[in-house]
Amino acid sequence: MKLESICGIHAVSAIVQRHPGQIDAVHFNSSRSDQRLQQVQKLVAAAGVKAASLDSADFQKKYGEMQHQGVVALCRPREPLSEPEMLAMLAALKEPALVLVLDQITDPHNFGAILRTADAAGVHCVIAPKNASVGMTAVVRKVASGAAETMAYCRVANLARSLAELKSLGIWLYGAAGDEGSEPYGSVDFTGAVALLMGAEGKGLRRLTREACDGLIAIPMNGSVESLNVSVATGVCLYEIVRQRNSAKQ
Repeated sequence: MKLESICGIHAVSAIVQRHPGQIDAVHFNSSRSDQRLQQVQKLVAAAGVKAASLDSADFQKKYGEMQHQGVVALCRPREPLSEPEMLAMLAALKEPALVLVLDQITDPHNFGAILRTADAAGVHCVIAPKNASVGMTAVVRKVASGAAETMAYCRVANLARSLAELKSLGIWLYGAAGDEGSEPYGSVDFTGAVALLMGAEGKGLRRLTREACDGLIAIPMNGSVESLNVSVATGVCLYEIVRQRNSAKQ
């Protein structure tokens, strides 16, 4: 099995704390000894994970092209939830579900940023199709700053069928689109069980995905640009959902 290189203090700390069994070894750059890196070393030792300190030349030869911050974990790939596991998890929730569906997001930096925001917003699960979508790569995990190790994630073979399964659980589907006829995102009631659907960079939601939606929403654009980056747009929409749910609790 090919090991993945997870780099950076936040990402390595997260996987050591949450999934130490996935780690084959952690490599440190011996030329660095700052307090943050020492804290990672303590976490690794406490978890009983194999570690090695490489001299600067060897470390740079192996990992010089990565933004490693002096630490890299060699890990077995994280397995996503199966579709039955994902549906069972959502059905067992004691609160209204909040699901994020990503329709063919291919940029690992966008996906990593989205995972970080989804974790912060309390999303219960992120769903993406297996085809034409970026997987849980080392770049994704680095950008996610630990959220890739905490966020429930499911890759599905047939997105349209999976959306129908979400509907059968009483989850309403809202797709982000800038089309005429889309409702302003702040005017929709998101306090119930909902799934937010975000489309690919540039292309937006595919036709079958759009047709599965119970409603389409749009973010008002008051300047000269026509749209937001997908990770930014996801954050805007998710935090409107968070705002509404927090207000409903008061």
